[in-house]
Amino acid sequence: MLHIDNTLNLDDFEKVLFENVEIQSSSKNIETIDASFNFLKEFSKNKVIYGVNTGFGPMAQYKINDKDRIQLQYNLIRSHASGSGKPMDPLYVKSLMLARLNTLSLGKSGVHKSVTRLMQQLINKNITPLIFEHGGVGASGDLVQLAHLALVLIGEGEVFYKGKRKYTAEVFKIENLEPIKVKIREGLALMNGTSAMTGIGIVNIIYARRLLNWSVFCSAAINEIVQAYDDHLSEELNAAKKHLGQQQIAHKMRDHLKDSKLTRDRNRHLYTDTADKNTYFKEKVQEYYSLRCVPQILGPAYDTIEYTAKILIEEVNSANDNPIIDVENKHVYHGGNFHGDYVALEMDKLKLVVTKISMLAERQLNYLLNNKLNDILPPFVNLGKLGLNFGLQGAQFTAVSTTAENQTLSNSMYIHSIPNNNDNQDIVSMGTNAANITKTVIDNAFEVLSVEIITIVQALRYLNFDTKLSSKTKIILEELNLIIPEIKADAPGYKINKMVKEYLKNNKVY
Repeated sequence: MLHIDNTLNLDDFEKVLFENVEIQSSSKNIETIDASFNFLKEFSKNKVIYGVNTGFGPMAQYKINDKDRIQLQYNLIRSHASGSGKPMDPLYVKSLMLARLNTLSLGKSGVHKSVTRLMQQLINKNITPLIFEHGGVGASGDLVQLAHLALVLIGEGEVFYKGKRKYTAEVFKIENLEPIKVKIREGLALMNGTSAMTGIGIVNIIYARRLLNWSVFCSAAINEIVQAYDDHLSEELNAAKKHLGQQQIAHKMRDHLKDSKLTRDRNRHLYTDTADKNTYFKEKVQEYYSLRCVPQILGPAYDTIEYTAKILIEEVNSANDNPIIDVENKHVYHGGNFHGDYVALEMDKLKLVVTKISMLAERQLNYLLNNKLNDILPPFVNLGKLGLNFGLQGAQFTAVSTTAENQTLSNSMYIHSIPNNNDNQDIVSMGTNAANITKTVIDNAFEVLSVEIITIVQALRYLNFDTKLSSKTKIILEELNLIIPEIKADAPGYKINKMVKEYLKNNKVY
């Protein structure tokens, strides 16, 4: 059981999303939510407060009659549940819900405790609202996506339940759940925030970390395949640059290869009198950049992923509503905490480094498939009959085209603001778009690495290095051998690609 105490971290999200750990609001949180609701109820009686007794956005200058205040909230929810495109995957919706629940639990939104209670029940029962990918501009909150969440909380709309799309009312009846009843401003409080882009972003970070570690594994295994010199990974060389990410990647690779009998010591091969007498070296004195510069290439990716994680966790544990209810100072502050620029920028940065990871994988793959470059493997790592069989030639096309798509998708969303809402929202973040595109880029990158992994497994079978491989390569290779068959005869490979991709996404290599 995970207690919601407004200090969620990435491990907490992993437990809830991937291990189905249940959540429970602490008694302190419930007291805080109660205090915020009761304060706003009294404070708003003789004052004009946006979204309580006014219209929304450019219509905020219209005062709402007391008798219409509750209807105003329902109107907001229903009118903005207007998303389109593909339904969001339930995993990302569950992350969105946890992010929103945590924000509302800060006691800065003035919602009734029944809101957080029902959200907690839905998360624990894996009932996720139907929310569409298209709709949010990421300022004044993820209004459209979060409206679909609010729609379910009032007992309307649709949900995904036990793998099927069903009407909310039907599922609530089955599970004996009660919809919330709007008390003051529950509609606006649920919708006015960055929880959609942040929830998607959190899952993106979790997957990006896994992807990076698989890229490190591939790079280490290829160093064994080509019997590379080990000094490009040395602590001394990488400490000469002060970047933490570079040093961490080099450390991971050294640790992976520490008991390998394949990587070579330059002192024994090139720093000798015999080597000095040679005028031509058939074997390369230095490897290609995609092998030799891995710490320098993946180091920035490591640093970016970790910084993005920091920013998104700060966002998750922040009040991103408007207005902000301040019980301690007995005041209500109007502003723009719903604006998603922090998340939008980090998503753009994340998709850039993930695209670079896919580019590195594609170049390493090309090195393995091109016998004229590696001079140790058959063309396309073909374990069948050359000329008759094709090896992994077809799979390379998939990897190259997918990498190219990532390169195009990596254009910035952060700077693509389009004014809307009668120019009330005259500069917006597009953070939800940025998070969704980053999700696609990460998924694509797993596809590219899947082809690379399949190729590495085939290459190791051809070379028969089993007794010389590092223990870490051996352990992972044993697992991969269970899902990757030896490819000699030509056969459709799409099922293998899919299985490997799912394995990489759902397993941590380090």
